[in-house]
Amino acid sequence: MAEELIRDLTAEKAFADPIVTALEPASEFYPAEDYHQQYYENHPNQPYCAFVVAPKVQKFRKKFASKVKAGGA
Repeated sequence: MAEELIRDLTAEKAFADPIVTALEPASEFYPAEDYHQQYYENHPNQPYCAFVVAPKVQKFRKKFASKVKAGGA
């Protein structure tokens, strides 16, 4: 899916520069502690979330609204 999305975004010229993200097989994964799960959703008024994360999320949602499934993020 990631490779397909990169191809689509490249074809659409979604970014001024080429996408250079390397896709590699996942290595061992350790989930974060419970208090870190859904941190942004659970702490939207924390200064970092409010002033750094929120504008990025809004920009992402606006730019890729057509790719988000109904009821999705």
